[in-house]
Amino acid sequence: MAYKSKLQEWIEAIFIAALLALFIRSFVIQAFKITSGSMLETLQIGDHLLVSRFAYDIKVPFTNVILFSTGDPQRGDILVFEYPEDPSKDFIKRLIGLPGDTVEIVNKQVLVNGEALDEPYKQHLDPLIKQFPEIRDNLKPVTVPEGHYLMLGDNRDDSRDSRFWGFVSREAIIGKALILYWSWDSQNMNVRWDRLLNIIE
Repeated sequence: MAYKSKLQEWIEAIFIAALLALFIRSFVIQAFKITSGSMLETLQIGDHLLVSRFAYDIKVPFTNVILFSTGDPQRGDILVFEYPEDPSKDFIKRLIGLPGDTVEIVNKQVLVNGEALDEPYKQHLDPLIKQFPEIRDNLKPVTVPEGHYLMLGDNRDDSRDSRFWGFVSREAIIGKALILYWSWDSQNMNVRWDRLLNIIE
């Protein structure tokens, strides 16, 4: 009888822990790993982030149904979202265009509503202005639809982003990248200690 009681306690503890983990992952925090260089130098391959799932919306778990909003995404926020061409994949980019904005790129310079955007975070490793694909370095003016956002990678010459696959809907946003809790340099086989616990901006 004592054995069954102990087993019951273990089952209950595991069940509660699983529910708590599900609640945290669904409503509070989600871990995310950087696997590409599209956000260099801001985010390095091997960075591990914590993403706030309640920064903008509270959703029904395992769906994109928004229960209520907690705030609005702002220009410059780094967001994790479902990749529009394959929602089973999560992408991370920086928000550049808000609903109603007109965004244009002229020889690598981003203009929002006709004004040049100051982007201290971006990098251009290719000095050439490529004519094909034209949209990498020169994007004709596009207006961001209501309920959608235009996303770009900080590593502007090597990023598949809204220039190539369009806008991200509000419902597809998973959350806002908050803090970098771990960073592993697999090439040099060491921890990037100076990056740990950095606030993501």
